[in-house]
Amino acid sequence: MNEYKLERSLKAFANRRRVAIIQYLKRNTEASVGEIAGAIRLSVKATSKHLGVLSAAEIVTRDQRSLQMFYRIARDPNVISKSIIHLL
Repeated sequence: MNEYKLERSLKAFANRRRVAIIQYLKRNTEASVGEIAGAIRLSVKATSKHLGVLSAAEIVTRDQRSLQMFYRIARDPNVISKSIIHLL
């Protein structure tokens, strides 16, 4: 893993809202932006931005169905991300 990808992964976990999103997805496997936003008590817009950061760091994957976007933890995250997710 190069330094850029490592930095991007670590920065993605360096926010309590994003950590809450990962914890929610660990418990629920897959969820829409609205479901996640409701669970962590954050606006849909802000939740979507946090999910974008996690997606760019390849920690979560997304799947669009009709007008909704669904997220889940990536099947094969990098070693650092996998270790952090396990600790959560």
